[in-house]
Amino acid sequence: MIRRCIEHIYEYLISRQCMHIPRHIAIIQDGNRRYAKKRGIATSSGHRAGADRTEEVLEWAQELGIRHITLYTFSTENFTRSDEEVQNLFALFKEKLSRISIDERVHKYGIRIQMIGDKDMLPDDLRGAVEQAEAATAHYDNFYLNMALAYGGRNEMLRTTAKILDDVRKKKIKREDITPELFEENLYGNSVSLPPVDLIIRTGNECRTSNFLPWLANGHESAVYFCAPYWPMFRKLDMLRAIRVYSERQEMKKRSAC
Repeated sequence: MIRRCIEHIYEYLISRQCMHIPRHIAIIQDGNRRYAKKRGIATSSGHRAGADRTEEVLEWAQELGIRHITLYTFSTENFTRSDEEVQNLFALFKEKLSRISIDERVHKYGIRIQMIGDKDMLPDDLRGAVEQAEAATAHYDNFYLNMALAYGGRNEMLRTTAKILDDVRKKKIKREDITPELFEENLYGNSVSLPPVDLIIRTGNECRTSNFLPWLANGHESAVYFCAPYWPMFRKLDMLRAIRVYSERQEMKKRSAC
C-alpha cells in the first residue's frame, strides 16, 4: 500500500514534466519468458501475464491521450520457437482478439484494431479472428491499436519494394514517381492508418530495437526508451518515464530551432 502511494506521487511528479505527449508509441514487449522463469511458472503463464499487462497499458495510453499504440506481438523470427509455445501464443492471441468486438471499452473509446505483418503466415483461425476484430472496429478513429503479428522489418521493406516494382511493371506508376512518400503510402496499403513513430519503448533490459518499424521509426528519428522491467512488470511509472524522454527531446529540438 505504501509503495503504491509512493508510485502515485512519482507518477504525478513525472507527468508534470511531460510537456509533449507522443502521438504514436511502438512497444517491444520483451521478457515474458524470463518473467515466467523467474517466478517458476510455465512459459504460457508468462505470456498470459504479459497479455493482461497489455490491457492495462492500453488503458493508460487512452488516459494520456496517445492515439496510436503499436505492439510487437509476434515476429517472423518467433516462428523458430517450439511448436508448443507458438501454438499457445496463437491460442492466446485468438482468445484476446475474439473478445475485442464485444469489449465495452473498445466501443466506448472508439478504438480501431489493425494488424501489420504477413497474414499469410498465420493459421486460418487466428487470421479469421484478426479480420473479425478489424471489421468490428473499422469505423472508429479516436484511438488505434496496431498489432505487429508475423512481422519483420526486413520482410516489410522487401514486400513494399516488391509491390512498388510490380506497379512499375504494370505501368501503374513510373520510376520517377518513386519517392519516400510513395514508399510510405505502400507500406501497409490504404486500409491501415499508421503515422510515423514518435517513441519506441523496449522492456526486459534489452537495448536494441530488433528491426521494428524501420521506416516509420528509424526513418523518422523516433526517441527510444529502454527499461529493465520484464513486460508483465511494466508500470505506468515506466511509461511516464519513457514519455518524459520523448518530451525532453522535443524541448531540445525547440531550443535548437531558436
